[in-house]
Amino acid sequence: MMSSPLRILVAKPGLDGHDRGAKVVVRALREAGMEVIYTGLRQSPSMIVEAAIEEDVNAIGISILSGAHQILVPKVMEILFEKDLGNIPVFVGGIVPENDVEELIDLGVVGVFGPGTSTSEIVRVIRDAIS
Repeated sequence: MMSSPLRILVAKPGLDGHDRGAKVVVRALREAGMEVIYTGLRQSPSMIVEAAIEEDVNAIGISILSGAHQILVPKVMEILFEKDLGNIPVFVGGIVPENDVEELIDLGVVGVFGPGTSTSEIVRVIRDAIS
């Protein structure tokens, strides 16, 4: 019996309009055998969580380049916990200052990936977080 592929939601919250990095990660995850749902640009935290529920995902990736990670990621995490979905691993990619990484990890984010992170490292962290 074959196991179904991991399902990963990748989202771009807020007003950030740059998604090249998110698309690179989407492609890498697909090449690693994962099923990826990319929500596109300008998603609200509640839209991200609703999409995760509808798509029955194993993890959520949030791509942020705008600097709004301290507002948007905590809101996504809050909504997940309100809906008893705090067990869904969340990872963040983009421009996150080093001194903000620990704060995101303390919220429950399983990985924070900045520019230059290898896609194999992203795949490894996601697989580890899900297993």
